Amino acid sequence: MPYSDVEILFAEDSSDDAMLTMRALRKSGFANKLHHVKDGAEALDFLYCRGVYASRNIKENPKLILLDLKMPKISGMEVLETIKADPHLRSIPVVILTSSKEDPDIQRCYALGANSYIAKPVESDNFFNVIKEIGLYWMVLSQLPV
Repeated sequence: MPYSDVEILFAEDSSDDAMLTMRALRKSGFANKLHHVKDGAEALDFLYCRGVYASRNIKENPKLILLDLKMPKISGMEVLETIKADPHLRSIPVVILTSSKEDPDIQRCYALGANSYIAKPVESDNFFNVIKEIGLYWMVLSQLPV
C-alpha cells in the first residue's frame, strides 16, 4: 500500500492486540488504509517521514491515529505530546487505545490534547464492538479537517 493511501496510523506494540484491532477494523470496513507501527519511534518516523518512511509525502497525514500508551523506545504519551505540540500535526485526531485505566494517564492524555481515551475491553466481543464504533465515529461520522 502506498503511504499516500494511509488514513489510520495504528501504533501498538502487542502483536495480539494489533491483530485483534486490525481484524475488527477489517470486518468493519476500515482497515484497507491502515498502517501499523510497533513502537513510538516508528510512529514519529512515519509522521515526520524519516528512516524507512523518508519517501512518504509529509503533506499527506493520516486522518486518525490510534495510539497505545505503553510502547518501547518512545511511549505513546511522548508521541501524543509531540503530535499535539506540532502545528502541522495537532489537528489529526488521536485516540488513545490502551489497557491502562489509571486516572493519572487519562488526565495527562487529555491535558496533552488527546481527542479520546479508550481502555481496551478484555472480552473479544466487546473489543470488536469498541473498535467498530471507533472506526465508524472517526472515519465516517466525525468531520475532520482537510
